[in-house]
Amino acid sequence: MEPTVLYEDPELLVVDKPAGMVVIPAREAEEAPPLRAWLEQHRGETLWVVHRIDRDTSGVVLFARTADAHRRLSVAFEQRRVQKTYLAITRGVISPAEGRIDYALHPARKGKMRPAMAHEKESLDARTAYRVRSTWTTKLGPVALVEVSPRTGRQHQIRVHLRAKETPLLVDPLYGRCERVTGAELGCDPAVTVARLTLHASALTVPMADGAMRRFEAPLAPDLAAMVTALGPAR
Repeated sequence: MEPTVLYEDPELLVVDKPAGMVVIPAREAEEAPPLRAWLEQHRGETLWVVHRIDRDTSGVVLFARTADAHRRLSVAFEQRRVQKTYLAITRGVISPAEGRIDYALHPARKGKMRPAMAHEKESLDARTAYRVRSTWTTKLGPVALVEVSPRTGRQHQIRVHLRAKETPLLVDPLYGRCERVTGAELGCDPAVTVARLTLHASALTVPMADGAMRRFEAPLAPDLAAMVTALGPAR
């Protein structure tokens, strides 16, 4: 799949990134061009990276089209004036149905993160608000669709916080130890398969140049939408 442009003006470019595409080059060689390089090649312009989402997360990514816009937006992200909203399909149902996860994080081995121990040095404040939107009973146990809003921007924050609450992403080989899930395993349409993180960056609300807040949204990615549809009516 190719990225889809959601919005553009003289300062901003907002796109819907497909899962499997990195925003900028990772340390290892990439088989496919990163999102920024792909956009620059197809659009014939220079773009500035303002933020990133994981390779296997789909959804909203914002780029700046000018150096001034890049500076302004970077400051907005640093000052936490940008509101991020994700949709996560989890293995298990977090309780209570709405709340906030307030676990500090700490770097772990092999590029991972983990919950920090009390008073541990180099721990990073991390807060995530959430709301359960739908739940299902499956052959693998309870499954939920959860709206998640990270209040801080730590590496793998949503994934680690959900895992710490014993409701990891339904598919997450790093923190959930599951690389794919099929409809047959869940007890629904056997033609449905999800083989990437069950996480989607659904919306981003950013301050515009005039000070007004504007929300940009990306519909749930086709593979995740197919899984939700296959699961049937929610409880």
